[in-house]
Amino acid sequence: MKIVADENMPLVREMFSPYGEVVTYPGRELTSEHVWDADVLLVRSVTLVNASLLEGSRVKFVGSATIGVDHVDQHYLAQRDICFANAPGCNANSVVQYVLSVLFTLRPNWMEQTVGIVGCGNVGGRLYRILTELGVSCRCYDPFLTKDKIPDLVSFDDVLQSDVLCLHTPLSTEGSFPTYHLFDEGVLAELSSKALLINAGRGAVVDNAALLRLLPDKLWQVALDVWEQEPDIALPLLEQVDIGTPHIAGYSDDGKINGTGMIRDAFCTWRGQGVPETDLSPDQPVQVTASFLAQAVLATYNVAEEDQRMRQALLAESTGLVDSTGLVDSTDVPSVFDRLRKTYPQRLEFQHYRVGGIPSEQLSRQLSVLGFS
Repeated sequence: MKIVADENMPLVREMFSPYGEVVTYPGRELTSEHVWDADVLLVRSVTLVNASLLEGSRVKFVGSATIGVDHVDQHYLAQRDICFANAPGCNANSVVQYVLSVLFTLRPNWMEQTVGIVGCGNVGGRLYRILTELGVSCRCYDPFLTKDKIPDLVSFDDVLQSDVLCLHTPLSTEGSFPTYHLFDEGVLAELSSKALLINAGRGAVVDNAALLRLLPDKLWQVALDVWEQEPDIALPLLEQVDIGTPHIAGYSDDGKINGTGMIRDAFCTWRGQGVPETDLSPDQPVQVTASFLAQAVLATYNVAEEDQRMRQALLAESTGLVDSTGLVDSTDVPSVFDRLRKTYPQRLEFQHYRVGGIPSEQLSRQLSVLGFS
């Protein structure tokens, strides 16, 4: 059996080599020539899986180590009787960790404000449960859920009145509730003057061109982890936002490994084999010291460092790739963006840290809610 995989999927050889020959390629460069003789295809969100890629191949199983599936033509796979599996929820904790780091970085008093969550699936739902356990006032919008699942469901207009808006929807262009440009110029213009907008879902849920037009005249704060036209993002927008990162909210070690493991498990089920047990947890938790919650969160993951790394790579004159405006030449933006993702440093989730010197029972309870050991 030949298994073709994205080279950036962690532990893909270790998890799949017992089942066949594993051959890896850069995910964004995968073509029909790479997969024509493959039986299994394993991808991330950077690979478009459709007829152009698979027509004439012998692929019978496609696994995507991602929550989102807008890069996969599932209708075509069904027509070809190709089994498909993705990894819903694999990096939910990682994205929540990212959002909390953004909140403590840009809005120190955010726990006293109202947080709106747009999309309450695996990620948004996890964020909602954690925030409510912390005692934070939440408003949620998700037209596919009911109040017995999410008691704080409100209308779209009502969620827009929140002090903080966190976007965690899939990307869709069809159906009763399409999310493409859900936050268009009209919606953006109606946001509170003191709003903090965080998009760690899908880039095209926000009209990036409209956002760029409006930002100079607004008092909003904006944090973008996802962008339209990735990896060829708009550098003028990066200059304007308060925090910009290269689609790495879900890039904790746990999140990435979970993604590979979940599609390995689905592959084994498809083949009628038992699912092997995998324990990849570090032997000992990492020790940190903190006197308050923000200190604990930022000591374990500081999103400002990610923002600085991206700006240095794409905006700083020291890159050696800049043009006369001080921006990276447009032909180099995609490669630099992808390099930032490929060389992303190790990042552990909260459960791998133990906080010492906790001064109060309240902080101990808050740390437990976040998952600290």
